[in-house]
Order: sequence, then structure tokens, then C-alpha cells
Amino acid sequence: MKKIQKLLVANRGEIALRIMRSAREMGIKTVAIYSEADRKALHVRYADEAVCVGPPASSASYLRADVILEVCQNLGVDAIHPGYGFLSENALFAQQVEDAGIIFIGPSPQAIELMGSKLAAKAAVAKFNIPMVPGTEYAITDLEEAKQIATSIGFPILIKASAGGGGKGMRVVEHVEEFEQQMKTAASEATSAFGDGSVFIEKYIGSPRHIEIQVLGDTHGNIVHLFERECSIQRRHQKVIEEAPSAILTPELRAEMGRCAVDVARACDYKGAGTVEFLVDENLNFYFLEMNTRLQVEHPVTEQITGLDLVKEQIKIAQGAPLSFAQEDLIITGHAMELRVYAEDPTNNFLPDIGTLTTYKRPQGPGVRVDDGFEEGMEIPIYYDPMIAKLVTFGKDREEAIEKMIRAIDEYKITGIETTLPFGRFVMEHEAFRSGNFDTKFIDRYFKDPSVLKQASTTDEEEIAAVLAGLFASQTKQASAPQETTSSVNGSSGWRKNRL
Repeated sequence: MKKIQKLLVANRGEIALRIMRSAREMGIKTVAIYSEADRKALHVRYADEAVCVGPPASSASYLRADVILEVCQNLGVDAIHPGYGFLSENALFAQQVEDAGIIFIGPSPQAIELMGSKLAAKAAVAKFNIPMVPGTEYAITDLEEAKQIATSIGFPILIKASAGGGGKGMRVVEHVEEFEQQMKTAASEATSAFGDGSVFIEKYIGSPRHIEIQVLGDTHGNIVHLFERECSIQRRHQKVIEEAPSAILTPELRAEMGRCAVDVARACDYKGAGTVEFLVDENLNFYFLEMNTRLQVEHPVTEQITGLDLVKEQIKIAQGAPLSFAQEDLIITGHAMELRVYAEDPTNNFLPDIGTLTTYKRPQGPGVRVDDGFEEGMEIPIYYDPMIAKLVTFGKDREEAIEKMIRAIDEYKITGIETTLPFGRFVMEHEAFRSGNFDTKFIDRYFKDPSVLKQASTTDEEEIAAVLAGLFASQTKQASAPQETTSSVNGSSGWRKNRL
């Protein structure tokens, strides 16, 4: 077993900082890379060494594999953790890392490439009898053939990019008359986003749950699952709120989905941490969607209910150690929630809202975890993903985790930009969410009028104004009394600062 001595984190922000903290606890030195826009970032200050790799644009910095590998050679780095995003699911980069004699903390290049193609992934897992959404098993280019297949499957259907995710190259087609135009649009978008215009067709499941299973595999053939995460609260096909475990899975269904997830990992000889994603319909039938060959943004909720540090497990596996536990050793303890705190305006279609963190106060207390990479006074760069933090709460059950999340949201003070905090509170208080009776259409169904968030904010401001008026009246009265000594009062400015 090779002990990693120095680890370069090929990423930025909260995930870079999160990885470095686990590495430090394991006695591993860390190297940060950063763009010119991130010169003052927290992960840069935290690392043992830091190197600027280029201008702000990610294409000129965080995606420069050649520059990153040169830094590794110059500093004697023996392992790279890619985090998520950027180069984390780039099979060529993983191969270049291995060819340079450096440990890539993740799966093999072959596994990344195989699971990076939705069509290839479906073909690989087919022999394991894993349920799949009805559709084509190959890329469709002939429009007439595609139209015939879509008609035979039955509308509505879903056109999907083979090489992509995150909603890019994806089109729902309700009627045959619009099929041809939607095919062309999906292929064009897929080419633009991924350099590959291959698309395929699936039966459209209108209101599914999005449930994923965390897996871990070592280099000795051991693979386990770490239960599920519910990820159905999404905007633009991207997750905003996740939780573990799901409110709808029975122990039997959990075991069956876990078995299928492990088989998906076996299909590509998987090692490291990965996630197998499924769609679950209203009858609790589940279908394989895809596999993400990296650490997920929402991994903290799994850590909370299992007591495991997934980054440490990744590093141990990369060093050649076998898993220290078997499937039967793993149990679910409590319940965890995660809100992705984005610099986005929920009242304006969740559009990014870039600016300066005028106020930034993290929530604290039992059962609250904040993974972030910012502090007060820092700017949110326009060049990268707008996520500020992952706000995670943990309780003995789902209700307690929700109540802790509401408290944590109220205590999280961010001004200078709009964030998803108010939306998170809206979800936590909504009856559909609290009952567990929701799906991926939650925003479309229940958040049709985003002005409710502004109304709630206005109400809060009115309450604060009333309190301030009361304080002013009280202070005026005290100042006029002969037995009192008047003094400067800063209460109003303090209230205002904490609120604005």
C-alpha cells in the first residue's frame, strides 16, 4: 500500500477546502491551485502550498490539465483529487495523471469513459438485469427512423444527449408534430455543450422522484452501497435540496435499489466513490438513469447518516487499502438535509446574482454543518458555479432535521447578493415536502408565484421596523428621565446591519 504524502486538489471553493481538511487529518500535505480571480480564496490560504494556474476563465486555469500536471511534477505531488466539476469526470485527464505516475483519486479512466456515455452505460449494465426506462439502446441520427421509434414508444418522449447531463441536450416532446424540430435542437445543444451531438430516445416519465445510491468500491473487488439520497427538489434539472434517507423507500426497496447500484458499479469494475442515479415513478418502480463517477455535491448527507468520511474513504482506496467494513456493517442513523446555498435569485427564475458578501454569518449549534469557501467581504466570481455553501442539518428523524434546517436558514445571514436561502425555507415549510409527497415537479407545481418570498421578506422588514420604533421610543423615554444618564446607542445600526 502506497501512502500518499502530498495531495493536489484540482478544484476550488468549498469542495477544495473540504477535501483539504480530511487530508490534513490524515497527515497529508496539500497543494491548492487557483486562478487569478481566486487569489484570496480560503482554499488557497488553507493549503500548505498554492500555485496560480492562469487567468479567471476556467478554460484558462482549472481546466488546464497540462499546467496542473506540471505543478505536480515541480512540487513532488503524488496524488490528485479532482473534486467535482471541472476535470473530475474527464477520462483523458485521469489517464494523463496515471501516465505521469501520479495517483488519481477516483475510478479508472476506462470506468469514467464507459459511464460518461449514457448509451454505453446502459449497454454495460444490461447483463445485470437492471430496470431501465423504455427507449433506444443506440444513438439516433435518422429523423424518420427516430420519429417511428418515438411513435412506437408513445408520446410524450424524452430526447437526451448521450454524452451529457445537467439538462443540456434534453428535450421533452409531447406531440409528433414537434418531434423533428426538437431533435435538431437537442442535437445542436449537445454538440455545443459536449462536442458530441449523439442523442437517444426514452419514454418520458412525467413526475418521477430522483433517488440516487452512493457506492464505494476498493481495488480488491469489494463494493458496497451507502444507502440512498433523495434529490427531487430541482431547478432546471439541477438539484437544490437533498436528503438522506428518502421518505418513501421501504427497507425492501432500499435493499433492491442498493443491490442494483452495486451491480452497476461491478459492470465497470468501479473503484472509489460513485453514485448511481435512478428515477422512481408514482408506483415505486425504479429505473437506472446514469452513474456519476466522482464525489457528489450532496455527499455530506450520506456522511451524516453513516458516520463515514467519504473523502477519507476515497484516499484510503486510492492508496490500495481494502474497505474496512462490509455491507452488513452499515446502518442508517438519523436523518440529514442539505440545502445548496447558491448566489441566485429564486424570485427571478433562479438567475445568478453576482456581487460582494456584505454580510456573511454562518449558522451554528447542534446538528448544523456548513461546507463553504467564502467569508465576509469576498466577491462571488462570475466565472464559476454560483454555489456559496452546502448547508447541512442532522437530526434523530426527518422532522428534527427539517426544524434544524429552518433554524439554520434563519441564522444564516447573507447580504449583498440574493441567495436560495429563502427558497429553502419555503420548501421546508411546505406541506408537500413535509409529508414526503413530492417529486421533481415540485417547483413547477408549488413555486409558480415566486413573489411569495418577497412578500415574506417585506413582512419581516415591517416587523423589524416596529421593533426599532419601539426601541427608539424606549430610549427617548429613558433619555428624558432625570435619574438616567444618556449614552450613544448602536442597537439600530446593529439590527439594520444584520438584516440588510
